[in-house]
Amino acid sequence: MKKVFLPFLSVVALSFATVSCSDDDPITPDPTPEGEEIVKEGEISENETWTAENIYVLDGRVVVNEGVTLTIEAGTIIKAEDGQGANATALIVDQGGKIMAEGTAENPIIFTSVNDEIAAGETESSLEVGDAGQWGGVIILGKAPISVANADGIGVIEGIPANLPYGQYGGNDAADNSGSLKYVSIRFSGTVLSTNSEIQGLTLGGVGSGTTVENIEIFSNKDDGIEWFGGTVNAKNILIYGQEDDGLDIDQAYAGTVENALVIMTENSGSAFEIDGPEGDMKDAFTFKNITVDMGNFEGKLIADFREGALGTLENIFVHNVNESGSTVNLNDERSVLEFNDDNLTFASWEIVTPGNKTIADLFTSKGTTAPVANKFTENATAVEEGTVGADVSVFDWTFTKSKGVF
Repeated sequence: MKKVFLPFLSVVALSFATVSCSDDDPITPDPTPEGEEIVKEGEISENETWTAENIYVLDGRVVVNEGVTLTIEAGTIIKAEDGQGANATALIVDQGGKIMAEGTAENPIIFTSVNDEIAAGETESSLEVGDAGQWGGVIILGKAPISVANADGIGVIEGIPANLPYGQYGGNDAADNSGSLKYVSIRFSGTVLSTNSEIQGLTLGGVGSGTTVENIEIFSNKDDGIEWFGGTVNAKNILIYGQEDDGLDIDQAYAGTVENALVIMTENSGSAFEIDGPEGDMKDAFTFKNITVDMGNFEGKLIADFREGALGTLENIFVHNVNESGSTVNLNDERSVLEFNDDNLTFASWEIVTPGNKTIADLFTSKGTTAPVANKFTENATAVEEGTVGADVSVFDWTFTKSKGVF
């Protein structure tokens, strides 16, 4: 643990000055203590509070154990050491653990890299959107249902070795409570652990509806912005910018609602939405509502990619800056086409600023031998010049993305 203290002579001088004052002299209060740089590593086994005057440095995987609550004060900055592969740094909240990270618009909680020169009390990072992948990310694991092939309904989150005492997620407690994230900005994360195994900016595995997730910014992540692996947690006021894979990613029959989100694509982004279906017998469906997608006019970026029997509802979606080449709402396999035709994957009140001479029908594609009933999409999506649906982007004025003039 590294700490910074007031110099010894300064402390002595302050003590002498206090003793030498008479009863009639005004008492000069001690100056505000200088903050510390506090290194955290390994497992947290008892309740802790991280405070805003300090910088907390994550070194490797830092785990909030079962039965333990980590409280992070508004305005606190957490920096992560570099680390690739199995040594990637991440904050992991294990099943039965809690994180109470409640920032404010004026004093958000910021997770970033040790390479970021941001100091305590500041909100502006020194790194840029292209600096993704400096560290892992934030992982929360709960006991809510997930759809996996295992009969017990338990999974091991990607990127965490199965032989460790943490990393499992899923169960039968739909109302499970893993704590609260409010006004949290996660920056320059998403390092690759191994082939096809990365950490998202925020990973939510089997997180239950008792958990609060709102006012979240993911700025520059090597993989997805946020990925839900099953669970029932609701999320609102979500901003994703600078992800190098998908913006919002759904897996394993996530059954919550994501409301009021803004996804801003960059040249390195994948799809705005990637939606995978259930992996086991349990089938449940998500809801996306009031979401704006800025496609950035980049060629070949999918608006949405539905795969492996995707299930869910997407309503009040506004999409603009769409490129004429390859940017579509795509049903990627036979199972997804069948679920779409059976009204298990539905669209409502979409508005798209169509590029060039493209029509709404041109922006809807599919794979597989079964033809989709295309009007289930085309009759629920409208070509517009300006949107009347989508996100209220004013709620994102607090973000680093806003300060960079991105929107």
